[in-house]
This record gives sequence, C-alpha cells and structure tokens, in this order.
Amino acid sequence: MKAIDLLGGMTAETFLQDYWHKKPLLIRGALTDVGAPVDLAWLTELSRSEDVESRLIEFKQGKWSLERGPFRPGRLRRLPESDWTILVQNVNHHLPHIADILWRFDFMPYARLDDLMISYAPPGGTVGPHFDSYDVFLLQVGGSKRWQISSQQDEAFVEDAPIKVLKDFRMEEEFVLEHGDMLYLPPRYAHYGVALEPGMTYSIGFRAPSAQELATEFLVYLQDRICIEGRYADPDLCPPQEPARLDDSMVNQVGRILSQISWDRHTVTDFLGHYLTEPKPHVFYEARDEELDEDEFVAAVTTAGVVLDLKTLILYANDMLYCNGEALSVAGGDVAAWQQLANRRRLSPSQLSPTMMPLLLEGYLAGWWQPAGSE
Repeated sequence: MKAIDLLGGMTAETFLQDYWHKKPLLIRGALTDVGAPVDLAWLTELSRSEDVESRLIEFKQGKWSLERGPFRPGRLRRLPESDWTILVQNVNHHLPHIADILWRFDFMPYARLDDLMISYAPPGGTVGPHFDSYDVFLLQVGGSKRWQISSQQDEAFVEDAPIKVLKDFRMEEEFVLEHGDMLYLPPRYAHYGVALEPGMTYSIGFRAPSAQELATEFLVYLQDRICIEGRYADPDLCPPQEPARLDDSMVNQVGRILSQISWDRHTVTDFLGHYLTEPKPHVFYEARDEELDEDEFVAAVTTAGVVLDLKTLILYANDMLYCNGEALSVAGGDVAAWQQLANRRRLSPSQLSPTMMPLLLEGYLAGWWQPAGSE
C-alpha cells in the first residue's frame, strides 16, 4: 500500500475504507505546487468561449443571481470588488498542467472522475450553503477561504433562488483553507464557502449519475441495438362490445413481444463503455491546421510516442476498449498497449507496434491524440 501525498500521506485503501462516501477529510498542504497560476484574466477569457460552461453567481441586496456564459468582456469589467464568484467547468480540457492535477487522482477509477472546475472569488464571494450529489475535493489555490460544513438532513432550499441554496444551514465544523489545503466532502454533505481573500478553488468532482439517468440512457443505447422479428397481428379478432377498451389479448401479445428484449453483463459493459466516454455536448475535437500525412505521423509517433488529447477518455473492460463514446477495434496482440495508453494517457515509442498505426492515425485525424511533444 502506497502513501499518497494528495491524501496527506494516507493510503488509497485507508481513504476509501474510512472516508469515501462516509465523512469529510481536511488535508493541510495537500498540493502546493499547482503549476502556472490560472489568474482571473485567463479564467474570464475562457468564460467568453462558446464551448466552455461557465457561470457567474452574485449575492446582492439579499438576493441571489445567476448568469451563464459565454460572457461579454464588458459584463465582467462591471463586477464589484466583492460578493461574486465566477465558475468555469472542465478547465482540464484547456490547460495541460490542470489536466495533470485531475489525473493525479488516479487512486480512483477514471470512470468516476468528472472534471476539474475552477472558481474565483474576491472577498465575500460565495455560492451559498449547499450540498452536491457527488463526492468532491476542494483545493484552495491562492488566497484563503472559510468553509463551514454540516451533516444536516434538512435539505429545504431558499425559495425563488436561481441556485439551490439551503434555507436553514446549521454549521457543525469550520475550517480556513490556505493555499494548497484541500477538503474532501462525501455526497450530500452541506458546505458553505466564503472567500476571505481573493483566490481560487479547484473542485475535483466525480460522476454520480442518477438511477433514472442510467435507465434512460440505457434504453436509448438499446433502441439502436435490438432487433425483434414479427409484427402485431390478430387474425382471430372478434367484434368488440366496447371499441374504446384496450383488449386483454392485445396487452398480452404486446407483453410477449416486449419480453424478447433482454441484456446480459456484456451488454451492460458495452453500454457503460459508450456512455461513460461520451464527450459532453459542448466538447468538440478539432483537427490541427497542418495535419501530418500518414508517413509523417508514423515517423513522429515512432520517434516520440503518442499522448491523449486533454479532452479524450479511454476506458476498457478486458479486451473491450472505448474512446470518446465509440468502441475501438483493437488487434488482440495490441490490447495491453491500448490499456496502458488508457491508464497512463501516453505511450513511449517502444510500446507501439505496427498494427496499432492504422487506428492511431484514424484517432489522430479525429483530434483524439497526437504525437508526444506536439501537444
């Protein structure tokens, strides 16, 4: 069992057994070296992009307001000196060193990792007392923020507010986080953060789809893959006394037709591979302005290796591999190398084989990965 710096020297096994989904954990000095700082100017510039999810939350004159990006430059210049927060999702898709922070949480399955959101707040900036339906790590970067937390079960929200703010927050513990400190919170654990000094919170969130969402998406997945023969028929139909009544024989026949829909473990695995790697609606992959041709690409990766694009996710179950919502057709002898690419997000030249090149070229042209050193 390996001690993990992000967890304050705790092992992943201890964290998962004692804290994950169970209770909060404060980690002082979890990560002080976060690479080049993401200042407010860069964050606001990102919030003006069409393919970035961003929000602006203010609390003024006793009322909450919410605006969604993209934002015009003039809107952000009009902000006061306090009492607002700007939040930008998926910053890991846009800065390599931010992506590196997200993938340091590899003591958790990648299928559960969602994104790294950055929020900036001047003094007094807050999004109010609330809870999340998923686990989250809150890393303080620059400045300081006071966090109050509560295990309360009262989940009544402020009426008519555009965001879910708890009406009656009852603080149980309080911490002031300085640069590099991190707070882990399990799902539905109430928390209330207020900036004491200008600074940022890096929020590492985890995917926790609702049962309804999983069921709905699974049915969508099935509709393109089921094939049931036959057609409804009633050759022995008799004149009805009540023509508006749904006849029992119709209900029974349709029930027998629907009972032909079935799935097994392989079907569920295949669904999860497609569903969990499917990019979010605002994510787009762009080919490079000057693409390498096939010979140039092969020469580049055999010299430098290959690295995944920041937006790309590969998951696998044995020899079933999935990338960005699609199944990968991988030669049997290459499965281990593709699994390594999924886990480490890069491969060295020595790990590549000639039989991998056609699929690697196809993914390169789609913008899913590129030769190492060219990212």
